[in-house]
Amino acid sequence: MSQPILVFGALGNVGTQVINTLQEQGAPVRAADLNPQDIRQRLGEGIDAVRFDFGMPETFAPAVQGVRGMFLMRPPHITDVERLMFPVIDAAREAGVERVAFLSLIGIENNRRVPHYKVELYLRDSGMDWTFLRSSFFMQNLNTTHRAEIKERDEIFVPVGSGKTSFIDVRDIGAVAALALTGDGHADQAYELTGPQALDYYQVAEMFSQVLGRTIVYRDPSLPSFVWHSLRSGRSLPFTLVTAWLYNQTRKGMSAHVTGEVQRLLGRPPVALQQYIEDYRSEWI
Repeated sequence: MSQPILVFGALGNVGTQVINTLQEQGAPVRAADLNPQDIRQRLGEGIDAVRFDFGMPETFAPAVQGVRGMFLMRPPHITDVERLMFPVIDAAREAGVERVAFLSLIGIENNRRVPHYKVELYLRDSGMDWTFLRSSFFMQNLNTTHRAEIKERDEIFVPVGSGKTSFIDVRDIGAVAALALTGDGHADQAYELTGPQALDYYQVAEMFSQVLGRTIVYRDPSLPSFVWHSLRSGRSLPFTLVTAWLYNQTRKGMSAHVTGEVQRLLGRPPVALQQYIEDYRSEWI
C-alpha cells in the first residue's frame, strides 16, 4: 500500500470533501479528528482513522507517521497558532511529510493580523512543498453556522452591509486540495479560490427565498450587536472577534474578488450559489 495522505479536520466541511475526492480517485487516506469512531460512522468503517487533537502532542506522531502529504486547516477556535499548530508542522516535517496543502484565506497578503498568515509564513520555511488554498467564504457556512437563523428565524444575521462575497462551495475546495496533494506542478503555489460571482447578502437572501418558497430577510446588524449575539449563542470571545474582524473586512470589499482559479485547475466552472442552495435545500426546511 502506498503512503497515505493525512487529512486534518476529517469531520469538518472541507476535510470531509477532501477525503471524498481522494477516495474517488483511489488515493489512500488517513483521516484525523477528535473521535475516530465518529469518522468511521460518517466515512465508512474501512477508513484509516486516527485520534488527533492540536492540544495533545501525544496524538501527533501516530497521525503523521508514514504520511507523504497532508491537508492542514486551522480549527476556528485556535488563535494561538504558534503554540498549537507550529509543533504539528514540525512533527510532520520530522516524520518525512513532503507536501502540505493549507486551507487559508483569500486576500491574506493584505490582512496579516489573521492567524492563517502566521501559518503560511511558517510553512514557507518548513522545507516541505506547500500549496496555499486561499479561499473565499464557504457556501456551507450557510447550512452550518447560519443554519438555525435561516431555518428557525428566516433571516441571515451578518454585519457586512452591502459588501459582496465571492462564496465558494467546499466541494470545489476539496477537489482542488486533492489535486494539489496528488498532482504535479502545485508546489509552492498560492491559489485564490472563489465561486463564479460576488453577491451581497441581500441577493443571497433573495436566492434563499426563491428556492425555499418563503421570505428570508438579510439583517445587517452593527458589529457590537453581532459580537453580543455571537457570545450569547455560546461562541468563544477569540472566535467571535476573529469572525467580526473578517466580516468587517468583507464590508470593506475584501471578499468581493472573483478569480478563475477553480475553472483553470479543475477544467470546469465552480459551483454557483443558486445550485448550492438547491442541493442543500433540505437543511433549511
